[in-house]
Amino acid sequence: MSEPRSKPKTEPVHILFLCVANSARSQLAEGLAKSLFGDKAEIHSAGSVPSGKVQPWAIEVLEEEGVDISRNWSKSFEQLPPNFLATLDYVITLCAEEVCPTMVSKAARLHWPIPDPAAATESDKADAFRSAKAMIRLRLQEFGKEHGLV
Repeated sequence: MSEPRSKPKTEPVHILFLCVANSARSQLAEGLAKSLFGDKAEIHSAGSVPSGKVQPWAIEVLEEEGVDISRNWSKSFEQLPPNFLATLDYVITLCAEEVCPTMVSKAARLHWPIPDPAAATESDKADAFRSAKAMIRLRLQEFGKEHGLV
């Protein structure tokens, strides 16, 4: 794994959460990371095959803790600001059962295999999204401590 580029202490860490549809896990990660890291990080999420919408359960389970992603939208990394992509420090993939997307970047790559809550049956979706949120939060807290973001 490559090391992120060194940067001045006042410059935020640039983090991209990447999955396939950019509708569930990467959206949860983006919302939670923004909430946890504040202005210490610039955070975006994207997908290799964006679904065009954010899963309603992703919005709801984050609303339960006061995190609002209702204005987020499902997008590809090509739709992100070029200056953000050029200064990426970390690309974190969140795929588990599907093939994770790749992109050309000098950023350090991390892989957090989180089961896709959108694949759960309708009756299990609430629990699946809450479980994914908890797994992502734990990873973010560990990452934040390791990198001085929390």
